Amino acid sequence: MSTKRSGSAFPPGNFGEPMTAKLNFVQQQGFRDTSPQACDYQYPALMWQPRAIGILVLVGLVLQSWLYFLALSGLLWWNVVLPTLNPFDTLYNRLVAKPKGVPGLGPAPAPRRFAQAMAGSFMLGIGLSLLFGWSILAWVLEALLLAALGALIFGRFCLGSNLFLLLTGQVEFANRTLPWASAGQPFRPDEEGRARRTTGLG
Repeated sequence: MSTKRSGSAFPPGNFGEPMTAKLNFVQQQGFRDTSPQACDYQYPALMWQPRAIGILVLVGLVLQSWLYFLALSGLLWWNVVLPTLNPFDTLYNRLVAKPKGVPGLGPAPAPRRFAQAMAGSFMLGIGLSLLFGWSILAWVLEALLLAALGALIFGRFCLGSNLFLLLTGQVEFANRTLPWASAGQPFRPDEEGRARRTTGLG
């Protein structure tokens, strides 16, 4: 019996809760056709950049430098505009994927690029707030950014990717890829296709 249904949904299986959450995360990032086997190398690859960004943001919270946050914003927007030249993915492919002999990361799908744009916008707002002396606004944006990064790194929930799916009418798929959703949760690709055509994506 096949372990994969049409679309990118998987039937109930003994993946275990951690694997289910990882599969949901990878699919939420735009890799709809992933499998439990591919997830073994896709999940750590997709977590490489968020973990690196998390460390950089912690440094920024200590420095409270407007120039630092504007530079981080520019870096993320670079990844959005030129996904094939993402320096984080390049480093991962060369330092981790190639030595291990596993496939590297290609250009980011739309949900992942949207998430990076959202994070870049937050950092832009923080940088400008610090530049103009709007301390309270900067602290609020920093707290929101830190919460989003925490949910991503520790909870396997990407706010930006989930929001992209919701905004483009892919509500059922967005709900099915939440970290606490079951791998066997029903998913009807025909309804998903109608939603995508409605939003001009199909």
